[in-house]
Amino acid sequence: MTTSNLRADAALLEKLRPHLRPLLPSASAADDNVLVDRISAARLALLGEASHGTHEFYAERADLTRRLITHHGFNAVAVEADWPDAWRVNRYVRGLSDDTDAAAALGGFERFPTWMWRNTVVRDFVEWLREHNRALPPSRQAGFYGMDLYSLYSSMHAVLDYLDRTDPEAARRARARYGCFDHFGEDSQAYGYAASYGLQASCEDEAVTQLRELNQRAAAQLAGSQDGDDVFYAQQNARLVRNAEEYYRTMFRGRVSSWNLRDNHMVETLQALEKHLQQRGTGPKMVVWAHNSHLGDASATEMGDMGEWNVGQLARDRWGDAACLVGFSTHHGTVTAASEWDAMAERKRVRPGLPGSFEDLFHQTEEERFWLDLRGDAALAQLLQERRLQRAIGVIYLPHSERLSHYFHARLPAQFDALLHIDATRALEPLVAEPEWHAGEPAETYPSGL
Repeated sequence: MTTSNLRADAALLEKLRPHLRPLLPSASAADDNVLVDRISAARLALLGEASHGTHEFYAERADLTRRLITHHGFNAVAVEADWPDAWRVNRYVRGLSDDTDAAAALGGFERFPTWMWRNTVVRDFVEWLREHNRALPPSRQAGFYGMDLYSLYSSMHAVLDYLDRTDPEAARRARARYGCFDHFGEDSQAYGYAASYGLQASCEDEAVTQLRELNQRAAAQLAGSQDGDDVFYAQQNARLVRNAEEYYRTMFRGRVSSWNLRDNHMVETLQALEKHLQQRGTGPKMVVWAHNSHLGDASATEMGDMGEWNVGQLARDRWGDAACLVGFSTHHGTVTAASEWDAMAERKRVRPGLPGSFEDLFHQTEEERFWLDLRGDAALAQLLQERRLQRAIGVIYLPHSERLSHYFHARLPAQFDALLHIDATRALEPLVAEPEWHAGEPAETYPSGL
């Protein structure tokens, strides 16, 4: 940073400090009544994370969700996870499955990255949610749902399983339609490549036809019954097949179109879930767990400059002020992440936030834990209106190319309604045995290891 930038940051820091809302080291953000009041006033509480592998982000999000469920009537948790795997958890928390415990109920999450949902924090939250629901009638129980679209083939199997049980003739028709996908060994990307480059005709018409038939079936069901839940599950799987087919076909044409399809599917799922809960006689209030890059308004970031939109932006369009967007950030610590796709989980050291970033600015406040009221504090929003660098770590963390791989510019007050900063954080603990992770934290080689 230049000398003039350093002086500007020093002046900004002095103006910023009075707007910080510190959190006690031993307290949860869920103990802050002002923050909870901000979030609970919404019907859709979007709680983010700056990485997919940070313990504190998951723990704070779980604590906030417990309070929203127990004290403010929230009755659904929708997560950045595949619909069939999360539905297994949903059945467990509602006392409908044969799984013996939460760890078993999370066993469906077998696809990389397993630690994202099979970890100690989510396990404990799922066990808590089952206990919370135990004494409640079905209409008042809180559910657990997935909203991602990677489960193309397992969703097809779920549709067929449902129809085999309820309508063998409809199952025969569905099996014939989905047979279009049979030539790729259940490799979704292989299908997408072949369909995208004209090596095989796409299965779009078959997926659309099957969704239309299940939509008609769902419309004929009586709302509020267990049968209604079952057909809703099958209907969502059919919708996922239709959207995933397009997603995998599009991913070879560029990031923007496939990203937009994915996030649009997530919002479609939230809308369908909201409608389903209303039909069940439940006033829907939903908590959403996903990465900051999905839940912070993309129009306030470089993502928007590239033509990408996301869940946060679409939620504001759909729900307006009834959607509350909460981001998370950290300056340094450790994180659970891989070095490449499908690789083993590692416990990696998170480097200090780069100069000129929000992470570095917040570190300089010397407050270990605080939150910012970006919607309710107009003076704060004015202070932070300029774009700055912001870090995003997904399931892969590449410290040696950190600026290129993990930072983008954002206007924080337009991106989130509130932001929780925890200066030092630690890696999320996986439930699945991960030899590299359990080997311990890496030696600190920065900057000599560059």
